[in-house]
Amino acid sequence: MIYYLLYSLHDEFTILNVVRYITFRTAYASMTALFLSMFLGPWLIRKLQDFQIGQYVREDGPSTHHDKAGTPTMGGLLIVISIIVPTLLWADLSNAYVWLALISLIFFGAVGFADDYMKLSQKQSLGLRFHQKILLQVLFAISIALTLIYLNRIGLYSSDLSVPFFKRFTPELDLVVFGVSTFIPLVIFVLLVIIGSSNAVNLTDGLDGLASGLVVIAASALTVLTYVTGHATFAEYLDLIKNTYASELTIFCGAMVGATLGFLWYNCYPAQLFMGDVGSMALGGAIGTVALLIKQELLLFFIGGIFVLEALSVILQVGSFRFRGKRILKMAPLHHHFELLGWKEPKVVIRFWIMGIIFALFSLTTLKLR
Repeated sequence: MIYYLLYSLHDEFTILNVVRYITFRTAYASMTALFLSMFLGPWLIRKLQDFQIGQYVREDGPSTHHDKAGTPTMGGLLIVISIIVPTLLWADLSNAYVWLALISLIFFGAVGFADDYMKLSQKQSLGLRFHQKILLQVLFAISIALTLIYLNRIGLYSSDLSVPFFKRFTPELDLVVFGVSTFIPLVIFVLLVIIGSSNAVNLTDGLDGLASGLVVIAASALTVLTYVTGHATFAEYLDLIKNTYASELTIFCGAMVGATLGFLWYNCYPAQLFMGDVGSMALGGAIGTVALLIKQELLLFFIGGIFVLEALSVILQVGSFRFRGKRILKMAPLHHHFELLGWKEPKVVIRFWIMGIIFALFSLTTLKLR
């Protein structure tokens, strides 16, 4: 909105030409999100305390977490609002990619909100049943997949798959059956990426500042990737699947960085506010959607390396206990395992952040290692 207002005046005030640059609007979207998140934080904490919306802690978790019971939760609302507002202010709203990213953020945030609400209303750490949560996520992911198919039909989205380390190997996700394009592989792939990303971030959200710090790192990497994907010169130089529409996603990703960084001010140890599922699922869904739009779905495994490890630790722990009757970790997700090994919570968080930075930097280097 500010973008349209300022750019409409650029003929009269030449200096306003600067608003057409993605880098300028991304910087201001990020700062807007940061200040909005930090400004609204204390107000939201007070309101959540007034409504007695506090965290319920699982009884089988580390004993050090029992003191966190009652800490205001559902702080993810702060993140979601602080992403939406700057994106609407600074992005080109005629861009379909921007709306798809926002809708994904809201859709998966709604699932998380329902899960948090169930936990609070039932006064326990379990919210929606597993099949209820997955069903809602599948429905939302299918709607995103159908939108991508439509965008593919009108030439705004490629169904080719970009594979890290390979320049020319770009398998097509358009399955032709009896001469008709079905896009079945694309739909399945979209489901795996978005639902996997949403739940991986959700599983990681277990320590003060852990998930929010890692989201800042992953979103920063995506900000770089969205920019170079939409930049003709950089995309050609790096042999990326060029898409000028992706450039506006840089503003969305910048807003995600700023909003989550502002939230981290209140979420760092000892946390004054938890993001809850409304935040973790929304951020995970948005990250997965952005990766799909810029054709870096497989690179997302490196960008969010810690998220992947956290999700794998749960899968392996459950599988091992079910089929072998033994646990391979002291406790899943992975961060709890290190806590039970004797690591203090801040040490686990900082070391996971360091690993997250390493994964993100490695993901960026793969752009040239092909």
